[in-house]
Amino acid sequence: MIMRGLWLLARGRRAGVKEFENSLDGFAASLAPLIAFPLVGAAVAVMQGAWQEGVIDLLSRLCAILAVPVIIHEFARRTGREAWWLRTITALDWSFWVVVPLLVVASIGGALLVTAGLPLHASAAVMMGACGGYLLWLHFIIVRAGLGVTNRQAVLVVAAMSAAILFCSVGPLALDYAWYGKAMFKAG
Repeated sequence: MIMRGLWLLARGRRAGVKEFENSLDGFAASLAPLIAFPLVGAAVAVMQGAWQEGVIDLLSRLCAILAVPVIIHEFARRTGREAWWLRTITALDWSFWVVVPLLVVASIGGALLVTAGLPLHASAAVMMGACGGYLLWLHFIIVRAGLGVTNRQAVLVVAAMSAAILFCSVGPLALDYAWYGKAMFKAG
């Protein structure tokens, strides 16, 4: 059911949202992998001696992951659509897995753009922009179909979700840079 729902939603078919469970068990199952990955990443960082970075990264990612259900639930409660919030958030959580094939397609598209003469950095920017736009559209479809709201309401919810994820993900780095003049996480 999950794969069928993802396949339908990925093609813009709103009926795909009905393939997801509207229960706490379904929501918990969709949330588990999203929590497991940051947890493993933090464990690796701690084992490498970077415990502070690992803990801060884990907490910021957990906040980003958990902000979305809070936003969906609050919006659903305020608009009288609370009966459908679990199905909606379950579909949103599982939609994370669309990123895997999307990155494969983006890699092929980027290679074609480079072959056509576009510089590598520009090609990467175009493909990442396309991936980001597609994911925003997918989330819009899920929110619109899952909660049965208007286009405008769905855009507002997706914008709030995206802003919360960005704030939780980038916030700790921005604060570290503002207070200490350096990025806590070093590249390479």
